[in-house]
Amino acid sequence: MSGDISDPYMVKGQKFDIGPRFTDLSYIGEGAYGMVISAFDNQRNEMVAIKRITPFEHQTYCQRTYREIRILSRLDHENIIPLYDVFTTSSFEDMKEVYIVEKYMETDLYKFLKVQQLSREHTCYFLYQMLRGLKYIHSANVLHRDLKPSNILLNRMCDLRICDFGLARIADPQCDQAGLLTEYVATRWYRAPEIMLTSKVYTKAIDLWSVGCILAEMYSNRVLFPGKHYIDQLKMILEVLGSPHQEDINSISNTKVGRS
Repeated sequence: MSGDISDPYMVKGQKFDIGPRFTDLSYIGEGAYGMVISAFDNQRNEMVAIKRITPFEHQTYCQRTYREIRILSRLDHENIIPLYDVFTTSSFEDMKEVYIVEKYMETDLYKFLKVQQLSREHTCYFLYQMLRGLKYIHSANVLHRDLKPSNILLNRMCDLRICDFGLARIADPQCDQAGLLTEYVATRWYRAPEIMLTSKVYTKAIDLWSVGCILAEMYSNRVLFPGKHYIDQLKMILEVLGSPHQEDINSISNTKVGRS
């Protein structure tokens, strides 16, 4: 649908052409692909989160926006952020932004860990909800590929929802392989080694690796593998897991890593 015609709102210098339906706009954060705000949805009579994206500047942004909308519109689970609405600007000629409306959650795990150490009970409860949501995602043959604390949303009732499916992909249900996939997906600190080593073929296990890294961070309140770059990340992983067997090294398709 298109936004209703009205004067646009401004949030931190960014125009939000979202019509009179939404009021009480408040800044939440922003990333490489857009800004997120909270607002009161007078149609739903509740607070929502609105992600403003300008995807038409680059083909990659278009693909990721389309991918997130397509996947979220098909997922329905208590531990997955629900997609409420998608709309563009009121004028087709000025259509530069896409607005994604989702359920509002008060914070995320990244912000929570910055100010508070989790208790064992909270850690177990959050892990349970993460795995529950991930099981549902994988049952739909979807790889999230970007699980990290900032993509784990929380509310004051300790409900947890997984968000940000812009890098998610459909896996092959016949062999549990993703086929020819992108090497650099998840944020480096939470990236499974097979993504860096084999680059093109990997499975749902990459999301479980990310969950393991998040679990360690919840327990220790520090990042498990805070690599400064590609090689440093691998070195940190090997220091914990040990050196791989020769046959594993021989199977590495990434020649840069194989030589190093």
